[in-house]
Amino acid sequence: MKKELLVVSMLAALGAAACNKPAEQETAAMPAATAEMAPSPAMDAMAAMPAAGPATYKVEFTPLWTKASFPIEYPDTSLIHRPHFSGLIGTGHNASYHLYAIGQPPTPGLERLSEMGKHDPLDTEIKGAIAAGNALALSESDPLKDFSQTATTQVQVDGAHPMVSLVAMIAPSPDWFAGVSDVNLMENGGWVAGKTVDVQPYDSGGDNGTTYLADDVDANPKQPTTLNQSRHFTKDGAVQPVARITFTKM
Repeated sequence: MKKELLVVSMLAALGAAACNKPAEQETAAMPAATAEMAPSPAMDAMAAMPAAGPATYKVEFTPLWTKASFPIEYPDTSLIHRPHFSGLIGTGHNASYHLYAIGQPPTPGLERLSEMGKHDPLDTEIKGAIAAGNALALSESDPLKDFSQTATTQVQVDGAHPMVSLVAMIAPSPDWFAGVSDVNLMENGGWVAGKTVDVQPYDSGGDNGTTYLADDVDANPKQPTTLNQSRHFTKDGAVQPVARITFTKM
């Protein structure tokens, strides 16, 4: 009798072990299966990143440089060369190209633009950057002489050239210009719908004049380009923007 009970107990134990084994294997396999199905952070980032194909933006340049806002020696509006901005010129580009840089002397093109409002040879310099693969396309506008209006143009960007730089002469002036540099229109892997930036006044470093109507005094050697902190453009110790640029994706 005891022998029979022992056999029955052994068979029951073997059956229970056989029944539990698949469940244990399934339970052990579940973490691995879950790990295979869980998305990685890299996959999440790829899913969230929009394609960065080419894009075109409308550029609208709104002047703020008026006698009411900049009263010190503001040029006489009755002059033949009444206050105005030359046409904008610039490009979409990568981080290897700079239309201008604070602390660096002006290129011949930037110097002529800032002194005379001429787009050449700055346009040739930009085309050279395009040929080298550092810029995308030349952008230009007409001069802005009626400050109740805005100047407009278009600028092209793509994934390899997401930044924009634009300049215009402040006229009349010795070598002063309005500009924006390295404005990045890509955020979180996609193009912004729009962006508005202040346009600051700069001294290109090509001329030593210190007033709007100063005689031509060529700087030799050329001086570094600086933010123009003269009395003409400061209020309460801070440089004031002379214009505003709005980029709108088309």
